[in-house]
Amino acid sequence: MIYALFARQAADYKLDESWIKSGAMAVISASQTPDIRPVRIWLIAVAALIAVMVLVGGATRLTESGLSIVEWKPVTGALPPLNEMEWTRAFEAYKTIPQYRQMNAGMSLGEFKTIFWWEWSHRLLGRVIGMAYLLPFLWFLWRGAFGGELKRRLWGIFALGALQGAVGWWMVASGLSERVEVSQYRLATHLVLALLIFAGIVWTLRRLAEAAPSTASLRLKISAVVLLALTFVQLYLGALVAGLRAGKIYNTWPDIDGGFIPSAARLFFDTPWWRNLFENTLTVQFEHRMVAYTLFVLAFLHAIDAVRSRTGRATIGGALWLLGAVSLQATLGILTLLNQVPMDLALTHQAVAIVVLTLAVVQAERLTRTERRPVERKIGQPAALAR
Repeated sequence: MIYALFARQAADYKLDESWIKSGAMAVISASQTPDIRPVRIWLIAVAALIAVMVLVGGATRLTESGLSIVEWKPVTGALPPLNEMEWTRAFEAYKTIPQYRQMNAGMSLGEFKTIFWWEWSHRLLGRVIGMAYLLPFLWFLWRGAFGGELKRRLWGIFALGALQGAVGWWMVASGLSERVEVSQYRLATHLVLALLIFAGIVWTLRRLAEAAPSTASLRLKISAVVLLALTFVQLYLGALVAGLRAGKIYNTWPDIDGGFIPSAARLFFDTPWWRNLFENTLTVQFEHRMVAYTLFVLAFLHAIDAVRSRTGRATIGGALWLLGAVSLQATLGILTLLNQVPMDLALTHQAVAIVVLTLAVVQAERLTRTERRPVERKIGQPAALAR
């Protein structure tokens, strides 16, 4: 009896101990639950600012305003001219470059102010984005909000953002001495780098979301990645078209230069041949059209494959949304071309391009995911508890 009593008490003690341990583990587990909402809100805000920045940059290009500020002053340049003397000084500096002498000779000070404000707004927005990224990033780092993988990715995005500022001035500098516009190579580099940063933020946001690993077929995964890569190619070609003003030269569709496929002699008249791919206005616009057709066909096949494979509502929905956005973008491109690139259509075309890129990034991330989510520490949580 005594033995049985002690055995029962021992069993009760073990049960209580087990209950206490399980309760303690539950408390610890709850304290380790990631609270990444502030990080997500921050990244969404930065991504939205970058999208606005791209559209302001497009308007700056369409209004021929990008060379109105001929100096790069990262700090003091944040202030615009504050009196007539400073406005006159800025206008006189603009008069020294070829664009003024060859395109805008006789421009009034009031007309100069119009193009100045576009370029100044573009640069100011770049500074705002830099601060909107850097200051919260440093605060989150101080609070220990990031795990190793996320921290490395965010440092990489920061490095690309710092590079973007230098690339922006490198682009502007190309139009200050011998040209009346910036180099189309540098313009395309500047735009694609901005959208690469944007895509990196969208990808990171997706990785912070709770989602099951993809069970899609290898073919579906490959087509999603190819769609994303092809979208970047199309964005680069679109920037070349804008830089060369090729959209204002050939304004017929579906024919271009008298046929659906122009003659080889017209497409490749320059030497070496590869220069035509980047400098021949006919060739660049033809490339842009052909890649658009390819993108549409691939998006259509990807959507059909997703529906037939029954890989899940999210994958099917993502494929169909992407196909719809690509279709809308192609339609806007045609309308923009036929109407000789009016600002409203051109900017809408550019805005939908950002939507296409966003959907392509989301679909590619969804289908290539191999784990649920990297575990990040709760903001302000001690590192010891996170281990």
